[in-house]
Amino acid sequence: MPELPEVETVRRGLQPAMEGAAILSVETRRPDLRFALPLDISSRLAGQRIVSLGRRAKYLLVTAQDGTVLICHLGMSGSFRVEEGGAGATPGLFHYERSKDTAHDHVLFHLEGSDGRRARVVYNDPRRFGFMLFAAADGSHPMLDGLGVEPTGNALDGALLASLLAGRKTPLKAALLDQSLIAGLGNIYVSEALWRAGLSPRRAAGSIVTAAGGPTPRTERLAAAVRSVIADAIAAGGSSLRDYMHADGSLGYFQHAFSVYDREGEPCRKPGCGGHVGRIVQSGRSTFFCAACQR
Repeated sequence: MPELPEVETVRRGLQPAMEGAAILSVETRRPDLRFALPLDISSRLAGQRIVSLGRRAKYLLVTAQDGTVLICHLGMSGSFRVEEGGAGATPGLFHYERSKDTAHDHVLFHLEGSDGRRARVVYNDPRRFGFMLFAAADGSHPMLDGLGVEPTGNALDGALLASLLAGRKTPLKAALLDQSLIAGLGNIYVSEALWRAGLSPRRAAGSIVTAAGGPTPRTERLAAAVRSVIADAIAAGGSSLRDYMHADGSLGYFQHAFSVYDREGEPCRKPGCGGHVGRIVQSGRSTFFCAACQR
């Protein structure tokens, strides 16, 4: 499933085509994806202008001029592409041609920019695990309620992380994957952040916090590692694993910089470590780490 950096990269790729554009119509080619598509999706959006394209955790938020918010999730294989003037997607760095199997083009947004140019934003999803739902009038939705702090910017620091982990006996990796604590972190980037911070994914989450629930050098290192690995992945365009592609058809390339993820048996890349990357299974998911330098 695309993680936060992938979704943020998609948002940035769609932003030039969608923000400020008028929605001429929304074409649905099937009644459902993971959930039933809103029956009124076109009638509610047609004729409106998109004022912003945002993101919360792994959700894209399309906000129309009347305040209507459409929540979009990519699921396992969902992707968007932009088509303008009959031409394909605009090439980007490390560009590869995107598959355009129209059998999996399920939702099409027909748009007109402020300059009068028309474009189509096409949602393609072979496995149909993605979804589109409207938020409530106040912008809330059960999918968004209870999400934790975003791991971007400086909000996530050692003190905040300590307050989130204090008293928790669950493995550190499991705590970081808890979306009610930190929103948008997934399996790949948690493994990478823990390696950068030199912390074992198996240790109790509360063990890196003081007895009074305060920050420690470990929480400071981990907070910085989470922020940096997410920032680096966004800057690199996300990771192209399985079905993920950018909105412009190009592939992410952060996977070329993985330090531990999917590198089982390879030497640890930390200078002077001498250990090797191992793999364990936690809660049914693979965890990659170096037992020699992650304690």
